[in-house]
Amino acid sequence: MKILATALSLFLLMACDKSNSSSMTQELSATTPVKTTITSPKLTYLALGDSYTIGEAVTQAESFPFQLAADLRAKQFNVATPKIIAKTGWTTSELQQGIKASGVTGTFSFVTLLIGVNNQYRGQSKDTYRTQFKQLLQTAITFAAGKKAHVFVVSIPDWGLTPFGKKSGRNQKAISADIDAFNAINKQETLAAGISYTNITPASRLVVTDLSLVASDGLHPSGKMYAGWGKALTTPIAAAFTTH
Repeated sequence: MKILATALSLFLLMACDKSNSSSMTQELSATTPVKTTITSPKLTYLALGDSYTIGEAVTQAESFPFQLAADLRAKQFNVATPKIIAKTGWTTSELQQGIKASGVTGTFSFVTLLIGVNNQYRGQSKDTYRTQFKQLLQTAITFAAGKKAHVFVVSIPDWGLTPFGKKSGRNQKAISADIDAFNAINKQETLAAGISYTNITPASRLVVTDLSLVASDGLHPSGKMYAGWGKALTTPIAAAFTTH
């Protein structure tokens, strides 16, 4: 009888421990937070411009809009594949026509604009450039849903110092001075409109000592140079979406 009583007591004790353990497990399950994955809203990107925007003579992945998008993703921004409206040789008026012909409508999270080198190359009027550039700024703002803080202008690079520029027969100092004059216009109008301006022109002039910054055609930037442009734009764009 004593042996039976002892066995019964032991069985009851084990059952009690099992019940307490189950209760504790249920309590922990109820209080332990469930891990969730937070996905940031996708940012859409429209790039407006000319050969410098499509990345003439380099792969698409090496173009500055695609490197910019990659840099932003590295900073945990969920950026969609860039939408590009640009073509080699376009002036401001041709970009305006190209935008209309593209049929692109709607709005984008942010927009970049780089245009004017072909106005300069063809010797077109600076007054006309100013007028059309201002119009393109307004177009960019419209594409950015009216948010000026989400529009980013890039200065015109200096093609005169490239191997192509040296062989062009034109005076390199005159080309640089003319590029500066066009950039003075786009910078003035950009800042007057309350829009971000990124000056990549000094970096473009480094080709004098570093030919790795030039693409195989001897004129357009290489992926290495575009990488610098992308990084320069990443800072103000990331700030815009962190503070707005």
